[in-house]
Amino acid sequence: MAKVKNEILLESGTNEIEIMEFTIDGNLYGINVAKVREIMISAPVKNMPHVHPAVEGIYKPRDLVLTVIDLPKYLIGHSVDRGIKDLFIVTNFNQLHIAFRVHTVVGISRISWTDIQKPDATISSANDGVITGIAQCGSDLVTILDFEKIVAEIAPETSIKLRDIDKLGPRTRNNLPIYIAEDSVLLSKMLEDALTQAGYTNLHMFQNGQELWDAIQAMEDHSNIQDKISMVITDIEMPQMDGHRLTKLIKSDRLLQKLPVLIFSSLISEEMRIKGKQLGADEQLAKPEIGHLVRIMDHLLQSKLNGSAR
Repeated sequence: MAKVKNEILLESGTNEIEIMEFTIDGNLYGINVAKVREIMISAPVKNMPHVHPAVEGIYKPRDLVLTVIDLPKYLIGHSVDRGIKDLFIVTNFNQLHIAFRVHTVVGISRISWTDIQKPDATISSANDGVITGIAQCGSDLVTILDFEKIVAEIAPETSIKLRDIDKLGPRTRNNLPIYIAEDSVLLSKMLEDALTQAGYTNLHMFQNGQELWDAIQAMEDHSNIQDKISMVITDIEMPQMDGHRLTKLIKSDRLLQKLPVLIFSSLISEEMRIKGKQLGADEQLAKPEIGHLVRIMDHLLQSKLNGSAR
């Protein structure tokens, strides 16, 4: 077993990512190291009834029960021989611990988010693609998988749920402009639907931090920026520009720094909270807690309105 140490980059907001490269059936794939807890030698697992075909079962190496997903079977669509040299990549995101079976782990590369390109529709359709980006790691092209979408498909209950909005009770319409950066097509649609149901009707969706930042820069007068944008909600993992870099750019700008920035990510951990706080994020919430997100939005926007009224 090998622990993976997720160190915070010395300079916050560098727009860099560490990619762990692994192989399945000879093809090179990648996962953000921030999602990885450890690498383990594969072992027999306990089968579970009535589960998704790609779920092998459960495994308890120590005091933690892990769901094991057969990633080769999920990606290829049929069973692949399981070798004694297969590995489990144990992940931690969306407040879940899940092990993914892979064939080999190649190593770790540190690259810029600008080196990751969004695949076009010929590779990954808007509705069912599981490729979040294509990364240039040295001389290799690495396919970055959307692990959040994979887990959401296998276990929908782990993702954003509209019924959490119903639990908030009666809502009033709110037309304040909210800018949102989220690269996952699935999660972006779910987030937009949930916030619309919560009464937030003036939503501006962007596929990554760079697109959102470009939209802000395109505004001619930043002196009254708060009349045009009331809040920014951003994911962390995004091609071109991540949420931490976006937060740093906003909070380092004299005319923009009072704009509330809320980080909504599957990667929120103690280390990530420290980093987000250093960058000036007003709040940081872990997916998929959409009800909590709405309550925090209500609070931040009300505080902003109260401040403007003084």
